[in-house]
This record gives sequence, structure tokens and C-alpha cells, in this order.
Amino acid sequence: MVCVDVGSTYTKACRVSGDGRLLARAEVPTTAATDVLHGLDAAVTAVGGSGTDQVYVCSSAGGGLRLAVVGYEPLVTAEAGHRVGLSAGAQVVHVHAGRLDGAGVRALRAAGPDVILLVGGTDGGDEDTLRHNADRLAAARIRVPVVAAGNSAAAGYVTGRLPAATVTANVLPRIGVLDPGPARAAIREVFLAHVIGGKKLSRGRRFASLVRAATPDAVLAGVELLADHAGCGVLVVDVGGATTDVYSALLPDAELATGPRRDVAGAWWRARTVEGDLGVNASAAGTRAAATTEKWDISPPSGGAAVGLAAAAAVIAVRRHARGHSAGPGQPRTGGRDLRDVRLIVGSGGVLRHGGGGPVLDAVLGDTAGGWALPRAARRVIDADYVLAAAGLLAAEHPVAARGLVRGLYPDQASPG
Repeated sequence: MVCVDVGSTYTKACRVSGDGRLLARAEVPTTAATDVLHGLDAAVTAVGGSGTDQVYVCSSAGGGLRLAVVGYEPLVTAEAGHRVGLSAGAQVVHVHAGRLDGAGVRALRAAGPDVILLVGGTDGGDEDTLRHNADRLAAARIRVPVVAAGNSAAAGYVTGRLPAATVTANVLPRIGVLDPGPARAAIREVFLAHVIGGKKLSRGRRFASLVRAATPDAVLAGVELLADHAGCGVLVVDVGGATTDVYSALLPDAELATGPRRDVAGAWWRARTVEGDLGVNASAAGTRAAATTEKWDISPPSGGAAVGLAAAAAVIAVRRHARGHSAGPGQPRTGGRDLRDVRLIVGSGGVLRHGGGGPVLDAVLGDTAGGWALPRAARRVIDADYVLAAAGLLAAEHPVAARGLVRGLYPDQASPG
């Protein structure tokens, strides 16, 4: 099999055997200015691909998937929708809670989403807000695909008002029960059917037929696989030029899922956050500004200025991931992650793969002033061969190969932190 990740800057390919051995890998510039297939085909050729290989592609070219969430209440269904959007590989560009009015519709339109996730009400709970918001979306005629994953009792009404919408199971069927799977799958299908073609990345239909997922969706699937087979909590920090993504897969805790400390928006065992203002190239200014706000010393450690920027981006992104976020001024933080039981931290991104991984992960694991609890006994490893996205692409159809790819990242083969 050949797995290809078409990014905004580089297209990365690897050739994988049926038992999960990495046979070859290569990177070429993404050819978005002409046709991304030119770079994709060059990458496949560079790893020795042939016409008999199965090709699996993920993509974040053209800015990836931009998603807006329209929900009922900021601390419950809108928050649940926000979490589902992130887990589906989207950059959540707008969240609206409550009944849409004229100003809300204008703000939604201005955010420029590729997909709208419409949620609201637990099953058997509030229907009125979901119905009202379906009415407003229908009247506004925003030409964006809609995935509806709210109160099941209102599903028929939503279909009647938004015939083109994809209606799926409620993301929050009961208070404290988060069910991201159906909505995540529906968002993936809409991404493949509408967004990839809509980005005008390629003239023909071949590229769209090859893409299986948004890149962050594939990476999260790889992280989930790694956590399942390593049998421990995993934290992944991916520092890019424009964004820094953090993924965590934690072992379920029955007390946190059903006990008095449970989250009303549901336990979020497999999570991703994306920080669009943190990076080492396009978002370098954002990283510097965030470092000032967070009182983080961005002076270059050993390795130079790029490593200093990457360390700042990684530390601040993990702080945000662990501390959660606020829905607005005066609102409590939600969605935080308790990372104390993480046993494996994985670094990814060009700076980390090219010698900066040690200082960057040292900075994350030594962040005692960040307002989050550090992992108590984490080992560290660098995804030098960029296998997580490939493993996620292969997990469903070729589980043996996918497990073989992530085996090199297991804790017993990682260096102590």
C-alpha cells in the first residue's frame, strides 16, 4: 500500500508492506498552484509505487475542513458539537449557542465554513431551538452542507426544512453521554463529497476519488490505534508552519464518565485541539504574541530560533488542550484534559523530525508553570517517519499493517522522558 498526506506545503508518501513494514518514504512540494495530482503522483513514484499498489490519501491542502457548530446551550450541546468537530479533523471556525437571529446568521456566514454541524437538545429534551435554527438556516440559504446531529425527535422536521442535510444520531443523546462516531463519520463523508472538490485543488475527479479523510481525522485514528495497542494514555504534539495540533487518547475512567465529576457535555477520551495562531512559519507572529501572553521565554534553546518557536508553540498548545477553553467572557472553562496518566508523548512536525524533538518535548514535559498537571511518568518518541496518518488511513481495511506501523512508537521502544 502507498499512503499519501497532501498538505498545504508538502505532500508526504510512504510505501507499506502488508505486515506493516515501512518500505520507503518521500516528501515533495505540494503542487496546489497547478494541480495537486502532479505532486501526489511524484510522491508515489518517489517511494517506488506502481499501478498495482493500493493508494490511500488524506488531505489538509487548501486549509483543510472549516466547520461551524450551531447548538442549543454553550456548556452542553454546543460544546459537545465543538468536540465532535475537532475529532472529525475539522478546524472549528465558529460556534453559535442558542436561537439564531439576524446577527447570528451574519456571523455564521462571515466565518466561511465548509460544513455546518447543527446540534441541540438531548433525546427527549428541547426540540424548539433545533427546529428554530433549522428554519433560520433554510431561510438564510447559506450554500454550505449541513450535518444535523441533534435531538432525534426533531430529525424529521430538520429533514423537511433542510432536504439536503445529512441527518445522523444525536451527538449528546443524554447529559454526560457523548456519542461522536455517527456525526464524525457523516462529517467525513460530506468532506469527501463536497469539500475536496470545492477547494478546486485538481481539475479532474481522480483526486477526490483517492482521498479517504481529512489529515487530522486520519492522524486521530492513528493515535487511537496507538493507544489501544500500547495500552496506555497517549499525547501527540504536531507543530506545523501554520497550526499546532494536539491529540490525546486517554484510558476511560468510570468515575469521570458516570460519577459526580462527570462532564455534562460527555467524557472526551479521544480528543484533538487545533491552534490556528501557533506555528513556526505562517503563524510565527502568533506564536510570539501567545508566548508573551503566557509569559513563556521564547529565547532560542540549543537548536536555534526555529526550535525556540516550536517549543513555544508546543507548550502553549498543550496548555490550551489540557486547560480547556471558555465559551465566552465570564464563562467557565470546559473540555480540559487530565494528562497525568499519559505514559507516551509523541512529537511530530518538521522541526521536531529534523533534530528539534528533544528540546521541544523537554519543554512540554518541564512546563511546571502552565496551569496543568504534567504526566507523571511519560516516555517520549518522535514520529520521525510520519506513520500516524498512514496508520489511521489503513486501520479499517488493513489493521495488521496499521498496527505494524505504530509498533515502533510503543512505550517499550520509546526513550524515557
